[in-house]
Amino acid sequence: MAQMKFLCDAERCIECNGCVTACKNANETDWGIQRRRVVTLDDGMPSEVSISVACMHCDDAPCMAVCPTDCFYKTDDGIVLHDKDICIGCGYCLYACPFGAPQFPKEEAFGERGKMDKCTFCAGGPAETKEEEYEKYGANRIAEGKLPLCAEMCSTKALLAGDAQTISDIFRQRVVYRGHEDGGWSSVEKAQNAGPDVSANLDEMAYDATRATREG
Repeated sequence: MAQMKFLCDAERCIECNGCVTACKNANETDWGIQRRRVVTLDDGMPSEVSISVACMHCDDAPCMAVCPTDCFYKTDDGIVLHDKDICIGCGYCLYACPFGAPQFPKEEAFGERGKMDKCTFCAGGPAETKEEEYEKYGANRIAEGKLPLCAEMCSTKALLAGDAQTISDIFRQRVVYRGHEDGGWSSVEKAQNAGPDVSANLDEMAYDATRATREG
């Protein structure tokens, strides 16, 4: 059984927010709910990179461990989903998640935050009808044999989604192609300094060519 995962190639992400828009369009989430967002690290610095972040559907999900109502569950293919009918809006999952994936629509009396919402890997959730499922959880593209729309709409293919082994192999091939013969444990600078043949093979779509200008 495939284990579904996301992987974001920071060298390819151009901060276009296409994945964010695709997610909103696919799931029609409430105002203020941002299941996926693009985070920029070292903004304005030569080392600046952007990554697309959402629920990572962890193997040992901390949100599942802290939920007092056990509203979380994991599918056979490793997707972490939750039951909104059981959620009490306590917010424990938000504090436990290192990716800030759980989203809450509002703040109510006694600290109650409303039903939690998060990325479902476009796999829907527990509901009696398709209409109810879409209203509560958004699109169920997995049931249709499709991947999450955020990954499918990524213009540079920075955001990958699918079987963990498959997307890991794709990323490993990219890293080696960029000149990291040791599988990515060396820096981009080391790959460039290894020789003209290696530098010529760097993935131009993936490598930020403006870094050389900024550093020069």
